[in-house]
Amino acid sequence: MSESGTGLLPVATPARTRAAVAELLRPQKGLALTAVTVMVCATAVALLTQPLLGRIVDLAADRGSVDAITTTAALLVAVAVAQGVLSGFGLSLISRLGETTLARLRERFVERALGLPLDRVERAGAGDLTARVTADVSLIAEAVRNALPELARSLLTIFLTLGAMALLDWRFLLAALLAVPVQVATARWYVARAVPLYAEQRVAAGAQQQQLLDTVAGASTVRAFRLEREHMEKVTERSRSVVALTMRGVRLVLGFYSRLHIAEYLGLAAVLFTGYWLVRQGSASIGTATAAALYFHSLFTPVNAALVLLDDAQSATAGLARLVGVTDEEAPAEHTAAAGTGRFEVTVRGLRHAYRPGHPVLHDIDLTIRHGERVALVGASGAGKTTLARLVAGIQPPTTGTVLVDGVPPTELSRAAARRTVALITQETHVFAGPLADDLRLAKPDATDDELRAALDRVDALAWAEALPEGLATVVGDGGHRLTGDRTQALALARLILADPPLVILDEATAEAGSAGARALEKAVTQATDGRTALIVAHRLSQAATADRIVVMEAGRIVETGTHDELRAAAGPYATLWAAWSDTRDTGS
Repeated sequence: MSESGTGLLPVATPARTRAAVAELLRPQKGLALTAVTVMVCATAVALLTQPLLGRIVDLAADRGSVDAITTTAALLVAVAVAQGVLSGFGLSLISRLGETTLARLRERFVERALGLPLDRVERAGAGDLTARVTADVSLIAEAVRNALPELARSLLTIFLTLGAMALLDWRFLLAALLAVPVQVATARWYVARAVPLYAEQRVAAGAQQQQLLDTVAGASTVRAFRLEREHMEKVTERSRSVVALTMRGVRLVLGFYSRLHIAEYLGLAAVLFTGYWLVRQGSASIGTATAAALYFHSLFTPVNAALVLLDDAQSATAGLARLVGVTDEEAPAEHTAAAGTGRFEVTVRGLRHAYRPGHPVLHDIDLTIRHGERVALVGASGAGKTTLARLVAGIQPPTTGTVLVDGVPPTELSRAAARRTVALITQETHVFAGPLADDLRLAKPDATDDELRAALDRVDALAWAEALPEGLATVVGDGGHRLTGDRTQALALARLILADPPLVILDEATAEAGSAGARALEKAVTQATDGRTALIVAHRLSQAATADRIVVMEAGRIVETGTHDELRAAAGPYATLWAAWSDTRDTGS
């Protein structure tokens, strides 16, 4: 494996890419063999055309009978029909083979991508993974649907045509082979330049997409800080890089075609001269020479197609290597640990964490969250609240120190145990495209309609859900009914109730709610976390005020802990935050 840039997901080597394709094709050996056999038969039948045309030339030169010419013409029609039927059937088999293989590759890619640690994906950037799952998959799909069948037919035509020329006279074959050195040199020249160029193009496209995602997703922040020019310059720079690489590809293809034309005319001239010489010597008839010339001329299309398809093949191979790089990414070890006592207490001791060596974001954190206790984390942006929440959720292990959930490190829980034990909800909640009921059942596939309604009712979302055009059957998400930020978060909380985990971690889960929906959503959070151990990164201090305990963080350290009333009375950092926050707000007190 190699990596195309710091932090990016790996790219498979050419040898590993070929091995991965072989692995995908192995279960379909029968289909592959049948497809090749049918295509060989179709190509062999098509090669009867040139000798039959040569036969007509000989009959015309020798003033043969009309019946003989008519019979030969009838055979030509039969050859065309048979070749068409066999080619259509063979190409459909090859297409089925390619589509099935592509589908299995997609499944492996998605399975492995979903299994990658979140911190690994975040280091690579959303643009890299998005480019692979969109642009690279589309490129490979296009190659499978168009390039693969055409390439298979072209290669078979080339080899069988050369064999047919040898059957006419071995000297015709030698004449035709004069074009091969030029064609091979052209192919080698092209491949040597195309492989790194297309790999570079895919990386540049991923970087461009990442920059576009960053700029568009952070548009409000960009405008707030007047950073439009800087971001436009970055987008322009990435776009110019992609355009420059594309133009290099265009120049490369033009040079490729010019060399191919030289090979074609060199070979055709040699075959025509050989035919002329053999006819003069009496070693071949005019019809045989004609058939040989037609054979070589018929090679123009498949040879050019095969070599031109190198362009698509190199692009697809570069994309394929990027997909295989992800499918081969080592999956995190599957742990088998389960929760221990059944009392879901969180214990954090001596916790330190750094995303980069020498740049710690958490320092000596000690914290205990008792079973059933709701603890709110508050502090300024960058205080380390989200990092602490992620470590408790088991997204990644801490640099030093221990995090225990019910006596077990959360990173060592089996997937099944982790799903039953811990739920993490952030402000970035996704609404999947489909009926609202199906979206809810992601948390509990066997949930009844009554259970869905009960979960929605508990977070005060049942009224608006049933008021949708088709109630719970309303299609939401992309292409469907759009949900507001507070409704999206309410949907996430309803999923939480259906999943029923004993430990809940909410990372600013009410941040997307507007002022009007904030209090309703905070009430829904209270309902959803009732009876559970909960760690809440509070976006609004009114949410922290209702927690059993508040933990105040500054610069990666815990500086205060206590109830809302205790911390206000202490006149420390929390009291200062509360005063500043509530100064212009109706706190509801």
